[in-house]
Amino acid sequence: MIGHEQAWAAWRAAMAGGRMHHAWLLAGREGLGKASFAVAAAAELVAEPGVSQPAPEHHPDIHVLIPLPNNDDEAKKKDDGKPYQKKRSISVDQIRAMQRRLVTRPTLGARRAVIIDCADQLEKSAVNALLKSLEEPPQGTFFLLVAHQPGRLLPTIRSRCLVVRFHPLEVDQMARALGQLAPELDDQTRSAAIAVAAGSPGAALSFAEQDLGMVFHVMRQLAHDGDPDFALRGRLAEAMGARPDRERQLAALEAARMVLVQALASSDDRTRLRIAEAHAKLVTLAAQAPTYNYDAGLLVLEIGGLLASAARTREGAS
Repeated sequence: MIGHEQAWAAWRAAMAGGRMHHAWLLAGREGLGKASFAVAAAAELVAEPGVSQPAPEHHPDIHVLIPLPNNDDEAKKKDDGKPYQKKRSISVDQIRAMQRRLVTRPTLGARRAVIIDCADQLEKSAVNALLKSLEEPPQGTFFLLVAHQPGRLLPTIRSRCLVVRFHPLEVDQMARALGQLAPELDDQTRSAAIAVAAGSPGAALSFAEQDLGMVFHVMRQLAHDGDPDFALRGRLAEAMGARPDRERQLAALEAARMVLVQALASSDDRTRLRIAEAHAKLVTLAAQAPTYNYDAGLLVLEIGGLLASAARTREGAS
């Protein structure tokens, strides 16, 4: 797991020390690999010498809590192995069902692991229920809480956890990670994905899956040159496609935001103000897009217009 050597060192030192802390908070922005780390770490934790171990997803002593499918149709997609939409939160019923399982001893050894992915998505009542388990953990039970925004967790939860922070990867680490995870990517898509993802392999993969390399290229032109004759906005709409779905729209919004973030590095004071104003409007647009039923074509034109408004020249800002 590229870029997470410090997290592994802390985990393995604790295992070797014989006094393993019962609750770990894996903190960092989304897409850094915290959940993958949690599963791999849990597999090391529960393994017993001389005892055959099933894969983590089938291990009776590794319990992973994630939001349930959004409805019966989404549950069927999950059962069929297809992508599915999840509910917004992990319910108190899920926590209580997990707690009922903890009254028995681990199945294959002396330890079990409970992974909550992610703790930011716990219902308020679920947080209170979990707190009881963290205050009085069953013997041999260890908790790994994945958190994209640990500040949203109650102080009483954070105070009972040993915090391990996951940091964004460097550019060379991102290149290595994408080389391992998606070796089929062409150079343009890989470069664009790395630029947009800001050190998050998960974000880079999501971007690459949307095939937005050309979209990103046009966006950078818009932010640099402006678009006085609307030609670049037309190219952007063409690159996005006639009917981009919601995921593609959201990925494009994030790509546009990162174009502006990168443009700040080479801008003067006057341009910085325009970039900041355009960035603020993009952030608002991105927050509204998941719930508002925007027309896809108009949304793309709005994104293009905001990028053009941030261009250095007055002509380009028109």
